[in-house]
Amino acid sequence: MVEQSIWMQKVTADPGHSSWYVERFRSMARAGDDLAGEARLVDTAVPRGARILDAGCGPGRVGGQLAGAGHDVVGVDVDPVLIEAAEQDHPGPRWLVGDLAELDLPARGITAPFDAIVCAGNVMTFLAPSTRSAVLERFRAHLAPGGRVVIGFGAGRGYEFADFFADAAAVGLEPDLLLSTWDLRPFTDDSTFLVALLHER
Repeated sequence: MVEQSIWMQKVTADPGHSSWYVERFRSMARAGDDLAGEARLVDTAVPRGARILDAGCGPGRVGGQLAGAGHDVVGVDVDPVLIEAAEQDHPGPRWLVGDLAELDLPARGITAPFDAIVCAGNVMTFLAPSTRSAVLERFRAHLAPGGRVVIGFGAGRGYEFADFFADAAAVGLEPDLLLSTWDLRPFTDDSTFLVALLHER
C-alpha cells in the first residue's frame, strides 16, 4: 500500500468534496466556459487516433475532449466518485479507478503503451509527496517509444518546480518544452504555472 493521496485525505475529511468538484465543472460547462484548453494542447502534440492516458482524469473533462477529437483514451483516477461522473458525462473512453503510484495497466488487460500521457488539473500537487517519483516512473513505464508526458500544475501548492524537474530526471524523463500556460505562453523564472512536455531520455 502507498501513502494516501492528498486528494483522498480531503475526501476523507469532507465526504461531499468529490460531488462538489463534479458539480463545479458541470456548472462551468453549462455556462459555456472554455474547459478544453489542456485537450487542445495535447491534441496538437500527437498523431490522429493516438492512444492517450488521462492520468488523474477526475470527472473526465480532458479525456472526454480528446476522445471527441478521435483519440483512444483511457482515464485513471483514485476517486471512484469522479470516475462515476466521467462515465456519465463522457461515455466512450475507458475510465478506471486506480492509484497512479501503483499504475499497472497491462495487469488490467490494457497492454498497449501510450503515445501521450496527460496529467492536468494540478494532479501532481494532490499526490502524497512520498509517491511523486513513483508516479513519474509509472508514467515513463507506460509510454510508447517517442511518446510524451504532458503535466501541468501551479506554483505555491507544495511541489516546487525545481523539485519536479529533479524527480522527472531521476526516472528518465526530460523536457521537450516548458510553458507557463496551456495556451503556449513561454515558461520563465517568474512563472506561477508550469506545463511541461517530457520525453523518455
